Amino acid sequence: MELRQLTYFLEVVKHKSMTKAAESLHISQPALSKMIKSLEEELDMTLIIRSNKTSELTDGGVIVMEYAQKILSQIEELSTTLNDLTSLKRGSIRIGLPPIIGSLYFPSVMAEFHRVYPNISITITEYGGAKVVKSVEEGEFELGVAVLPVDEEEFNIYPIVEDEMKLLIHHEHPLASRETIQLSELMDEEFIFYHEDFALHDIMWERCIQEGFEPKILFKSSQWDFMVEMVGANLGVTILPESICNRVENKQVKIINLHPITPWNLAVITKKHKYISYAARTFIDFFVSK
Repeated sequence: MELRQLTYFLEVVKHKSMTKAAESLHISQPALSKMIKSLEEELDMTLIIRSNKTSELTDGGVIVMEYAQKILSQIEELSTTLNDLTSLKRGSIRIGLPPIIGSLYFPSVMAEFHRVYPNISITITEYGGAKVVKSVEEGEFELGVAVLPVDEEEFNIYPIVEDEMKLLIHHEHPLASRETIQLSELMDEEFIFYHEDFALHDIMWERCIQEGFEPKILFKSSQWDFMVEMVGANLGVTILPESICNRVENKQVKIINLHPITPWNLAVITKKHKYISYAARTFIDFFVSK
């Protein structure tokens, strides 16, 4: 079995298409199909079910995918470790970042980091907070930014932001004159909520359950500015971190303190017992110090 076979296999898995994977790899489709076929013959098992439009994994294909990801991640880690020994002034970082967090904190820090370390390249992938945590655990990202808490036995945690959640309602809402509202008072409200792959979804869902109700969800979104505009159109209420609320300019929206206080704390995370490149360690020190 060759590493190239596993690399090509994962590319097909990623695109769910032989044609698209071949284009991404800059090889012909017949050559790619031959490579996948040789891997299947070596393993004596069908890995991919081919159709005219898509390529789906068999149960065996899922297992090969999981091991291939681990193997290639370890090979990359080996390469990174050796590279650090020979070139400490250059490097690359792969970061997983929730969209909400990226728009708030990263642009200015990234610009300053690039000025100080112009030879370190950074690749940022935007995922929901829950997926960032999973991707760091699986080795897709060297580091990620996550909403706490996360499993302290699995991750190294470097706190960067302490915040709390606030309620956003339309300025003509019956509760708009209040300075503070109990979360339990919102059990009959319709919520503009977050998608399930965002950490905010689980945080506020669990908090509502603790207060004795399941939130009635009218819409789900991954964009905080869209959520604010929905509230401004008097379509429901939402709950967002205070740092986001500070950017809200819609005069139709009232921001109110919420009790019990729900913290929204952020941290850079890395997987424990995994080598972290010099470039990534430098970035963590730089970011945490800001």
